[in-house]
Amino acid sequence: MSSCLMVIVLAAWSIYALLAAALVILGIVAAVASMMSKDDAAGITTGPSCDTCDGSNEKCEQVCMMEAAVNPIEYFEDEELDAFAGRRSDAYSDEEAEMFEEVLTTLKPEEVAPWNRSLTLRGINMPDQLKDELLMLLEG
Repeated sequence: MSSCLMVIVLAAWSIYALLAAALVILGIVAAVASMMSKDDAAGITTGPSCDTCDGSNEKCEQVCMMEAAVNPIEYFEDEELDAFAGRRSDAYSDEEAEMFEEVLTTLKPEEVAPWNRSLTLRGINMPDQLKDELLMLLEG
């Protein structure tokens, strides 16, 4: 009977040893998988956000325009410009162009591109008199 008990004890210890080995192997696999996923996450680069989109990257501008189209239109204390919606860019008087210039000169550099997108979404064309200045500000 003691030899039978000894066989049972040895069998139990072998099962414990197998379980311990399986846990160690599982821990190693989890650690390796974790390290690999950190490496992958570090290698992921995201494109520029709409906050940093400066007009030089057409894809960025398109994505930002689509994003802006589904969100409420952002105003820059320029509601009075809505009166010019639908007007051709070459149809502004110098006085009307000054209204745009007043807004343009009060914008921070990072607000110029979003303001231009806002005008586009509102159907407002930039007066020809200011297009060169706008492009210079967009290009930095």
